[in-house]
Amino acid sequence: MHDLRKKALLESGKTTSRKSRSRPDSNFGSPATSPGGSRHGSRTNSRAGSRYASEEEGGLSDSEFDDSMTMSTNSVSDDAFDDDGNAKSAWSDRLQTLISQILAGRTSDRKRIGVQDREEQLKAYLHIVRHYYSKQEIGGSMSDLVEGLMKSIKSGGSPLERSLALRSLCVSILTNPSEGIFEGIVQGLKVVCQDDEDENVKADAVYALCVGAMHGDGSTEVAEDILEFLIEIIESDGQAVGAPDSATVVVAAQLGWGFVASYLGDLSDQSEQAMDAFVEQLDSIDVGVQTGAGSNIALLFESAREYEEETGETLTLRYDPNKLIRQMKEISRGSKSISKRDRRLLRGDFSSIVTSLELGKGPGYSTSGRPTSNPHLGGSKAEADESDIQEFGYREKIRVHNVYMVIDSWSLQAKVQLFRIILAGGFDTHFSQNPLIKESLDEAEVERIINPGELKKVLAAERSQALAARGKRRQAGY
Repeated sequence: MHDLRKKALLESGKTTSRKSRSRPDSNFGSPATSPGGSRHGSRTNSRAGSRYASEEEGGLSDSEFDDSMTMSTNSVSDDAFDDDGNAKSAWSDRLQTLISQILAGRTSDRKRIGVQDREEQLKAYLHIVRHYYSKQEIGGSMSDLVEGLMKSIKSGGSPLERSLALRSLCVSILTNPSEGIFEGIVQGLKVVCQDDEDENVKADAVYALCVGAMHGDGSTEVAEDILEFLIEIIESDGQAVGAPDSATVVVAAQLGWGFVASYLGDLSDQSEQAMDAFVEQLDSIDVGVQTGAGSNIALLFESAREYEEETGETLTLRYDPNKLIRQMKEISRGSKSISKRDRRLLRGDFSSIVTSLELGKGPGYSTSGRPTSNPHLGGSKAEADESDIQEFGYREKIRVHNVYMVIDSWSLQAKVQLFRIILAGGFDTHFSQNPLIKESLDEAEVERIINPGELKKVLAAERSQALAARGKRRQAGY
C-alpha cells in the first residue's frame, strides 16, 4: 500500500465539450427536474474558483457553526487539559456521544431522529474530526461508524445530510485508514454517485471513492479501477453518472483522477485514454473544467518524465507538447467573452501549465528573477548578464503554522487540493499530527518562517487573499 502513497479550483456551472456537442441529446442538458440543472442565463450554483478550496467548499462552511461547536467541544480551551497536561475530556467526550448517535442511526431508532437533528450531529462530528486528530477515539468503533455513515449517505433525508456524511466518511478514513474499508463501501458509493439527484452529493461521492480507494484499500488494481470510472465521467461530460454537462461533477472527477494518479508510479496504461479525455476538455465552456484538464495533462507529462528517469525507458504520449502549448495560449487569448475573474484564473493557470510543459517544471514556476550580482553595488554589468539571472523558481506555496509548503510538482498539488477540500480548516492539524497526511506529503519541500516580521507580512497577505476569495465566491453566487 505504501508504494501507492506517493486539485479547489472548483468551478460549477455547465460544460459542453466537442464530443458532447456532437451528441444528439447533448443540447437538452440536465433534465428540468434535476436539482443540478440551471436555465440559460440563470446564476449557477458554483463552487469557489480558487486553487485551494476554503472551508466553505461544497457548502459545508465551518464558519456557520464554529461558535457553537467551539463552545460545545471546549476547543482551544485550557479546560480541555487536566493538571498533568493530559488532554482533552471535553471534545473527546462530545465525540463519543456523537459516534453513539451516528451508530443509533443504523437501527430503527433512526426514525425517531429528524433530518435536521441528523444534520446537526454530522456537522458536529465533522467539525471535531477535522480539527482534532481523533484516531484513538474512532478506532474502536470504525467498522460500525462506517456503517452508520453509509446509512446516511444512502438514505439521508436531504442533500446536506448526505454530503455531510460523505465528508465525514472521508475524514474518518484519513484519520483511521484500514485496508478492509473500501470493499464494503465501493458499490454503495458508486450507486450514490450515479443515482443521487444532487450534483454536489455526486461530487462528494467521487471524493469518497478516491479517498477510500487509496486509504481504505491501497491496491494498484483498485486505484486503476477508480481511474477508469473517473475517466468515463470526464469523457461523457458527467452523463455516465446521470449528471450531463455538470461542471461540478466533471471537475470533481478531474480532481479525483489527479489525486489517485499521484499515488501511482506508472501511468503508462492510463495515459492514452486519459490524455484524449483531458485534451478534449480544454475546449469546455467552463473555466474550472479547462484548468482541471490542463493540470492533469501536466501531471501526465510529469509522470512520463519521472518514468523515464527511473527506468531509462521513454513513455511516449501521443500529443505534441508544443501543439498543446499553442492550443492553451490560443484559448487564453480568445477568452475575452468570459468574466474578468474567470479570464484571470484561466490565464494564470494556463501560464503555469505552459511553463511546465516548456521547461519540465512543476506548477507555479517563475522564470523571472534578479541578477545574482548587482553592478550598482560592486561588480560589472558584464557580470549581470542573462546567464547570471537567478530565477524566482517555485512561487506556489501554502503556509501551515510557521512553515511554507512549496508546491513543486503536479502530483503534490493534486494531493494537497483534495486534502484541503476534505479537511478544510483542520488541514493544519492533520498535517502536523496525522501520520497518513505526513506520509502522503513527505515529498514536499518545507521552508520555515523564523522572522516574526515576515510572519506578520504573510498573515496580512493571507487576509487580503481571503477577502479576495470571498469576493470571488459572492460573484459566483455562492
